[in-house]
Amino acid sequence: MRRNLLKVWKAIGFLKAANQQNKEAISKPKNDYFDAPTNDLTDQCYNSWMLEHPSAITLFDQLVSEAKGKSIVVFLDYDGTLSPIVDDPDRAFMSDEMRSAVREVARKFPTAIISGRSREKVYEFVQLTEVYYAGSHGMDIMGPPHQCKPCYGQYQIKAVDKQGNEVTMFQPAKDFLPAIQKISNMLEEKTQKIEGAMIEDNRFCISVHFRRVHEKDYDTLEEKVTSVIKNYPEFRLTSGKKVMEIRPSIKWDKGYALEYLLDTLGFGDSSDVLPLYIGDDRTDEDAFKVIRRRGEGYPIIVTTTPKETKAAYSLRDPSEVLSFLTHLAKWRNSSD
Repeated sequence: MRRNLLKVWKAIGFLKAANQQNKEAISKPKNDYFDAPTNDLTDQCYNSWMLEHPSAITLFDQLVSEAKGKSIVVFLDYDGTLSPIVDDPDRAFMSDEMRSAVREVARKFPTAIISGRSREKVYEFVQLTEVYYAGSHGMDIMGPPHQCKPCYGQYQIKAVDKQGNEVTMFQPAKDFLPAIQKISNMLEEKTQKIEGAMIEDNRFCISVHFRRVHEKDYDTLEEKVTSVIKNYPEFRLTSGKKVMEIRPSIKWDKGYALEYLLDTLGFGDSSDVLPLYIGDDRTDEDAFKVIRRRGEGYPIIVTTTPKETKAAYSLRDPSEVLSFLTHLAKWRNSSD
């Protein structure tokens, strides 16, 4: 499996050999499937990469100076952004400090969390009513009760949340729910004997976690997953940080979710809005692309190693995300 995945990662440009010295250091895909080693050369590569993707903290004053007279809308990934990546995905808890920072930001700016997890699971982790939630890579959105474009049609309904507030539910993959349940059950059955494998039902997509799987079992796990998916051509298999994900093959991702939420928040046709998106995963690249295409906004990637990205700025890890969000809330307080 490692050999096959390495070919995929090299093909899409996430791995680049800086020179012959670095061959051994990058023999495993970084940031996603395997943990990246750290040495002087990778540090040098990261510092060079930072010239094109400077720290959002270092440039904070410059960023907010560009926001004068405009509205900032904040979008956040969860795993690896608001919480650390952990061996047990059920224990990816955010710190109280991070929760407080997100709460303060959400009180100052419209804020949404867009995650590959189920929307309900993300809410259990975050426990904030001040933010909007989009789960399953944006295929399950709970947004504000705003009149949306007719093209969203049958997949959009009005509802009431647990606090009694009117909300808009948007679920473009709801027709796939019966098949998703079947796939999830089959994966549970086929992988139950692989130690460390974990199937997570994210309602509109399925995650196969293998961070705790022995490396010798990677090929077996991949074979079992692909043997299930090959019978469902309407689904696709993608990869994240030591996780394989099965999603419906519909034209929807985190980038579309960002645009949908901007619409429902009343900023769809506004030229005075600056979307700010912070994320660490390959799936966040879809949101970065949307911001780049709009020509205004702040796509910020969270990473400790250099990789190809559409993000314009960077933060190293969740601790820097915390610092950035804290600065953002304080800036709004001082500018009011």
